[in-house]
Amino acid sequence: MKLLHLYYDIMNLYGDYANVSAMKRILEKSGEQVTVDRLTLGDSVDFSQYDFVYIGSGTERNLRVVLEDFRDHTAEFDRYVSVAGKVALLTGNSFEMLGRELGDGHGDITMGMNLYRFDVKLQNKTRLTSDVIYTCDFLEQPLVGFVNKCTELTDIREHLFQVQMGLGDNADSRFEGLRERNLFGTHLTGPVLIKNPHFLAYLAKLILGREPETSWMVHEKAGYEVTLQELSKRDKRDV
Repeated sequence: MKLLHLYYDIMNLYGDYANVSAMKRILEKSGEQVTVDRLTLGDSVDFSQYDFVYIGSGTERNLRVVLEDFRDHTAEFDRYVSVAGKVALLTGNSFEMLGRELGDGHGDITMGMNLYRFDVKLQNKTRLTSDVIYTCDFLEQPLVGFVNKCTELTDIREHLFQVQMGLGDNADSRFEGLRERNLFGTHLTGPVLIKNPHFLAYLAKLILGREPETSWMVHEKAGYEVTLQELSKRDKRDV
């Protein structure tokens, strides 16, 4: 199997490489031979080669640099997700590139890739940060992590998560992220697949077409339980 860590050098704010390392490990533990390609600005990309594509988070400036490059791959990436139905995970602000427009808060607009009909607006007053607990309809256990952003998203039609605690897409939203088929976009960092081994296992199942081997994930599951317990205590105090 082949994994692609795209823009590995410029979109890697929160140790995002660990998401790819975690995916490689669970696939190998499940009996697969796995290689990882790391590509960046200006590189030629053949998405049809890959079973999993990952893009991490970057600064607002780097996001716009990457967008100019990624826009050249719009049709190919759309085929990878929408036609082939393969798995892609974009964390932090990287999935914001997939929408219609990115506003800078001063009236200037940068056109997104327009793969999905949502808009992004830079919120210039302050950064929005929060520990979070999210739920979703495809996992029994909640997800935990951290969000650090300065944008608000509107008009997402197919949300990924419901907000139990913390930040949503915008100040009025109790939803977060984007899911279209097997494309997952979320502001959750952490890295998200390290903090949430059940989410890692779910994505691995989609890639493999069968249940992955998870018996080795003892410490990962224990770490998740501790984090969830502590955040749940905080959530109850805030009610």
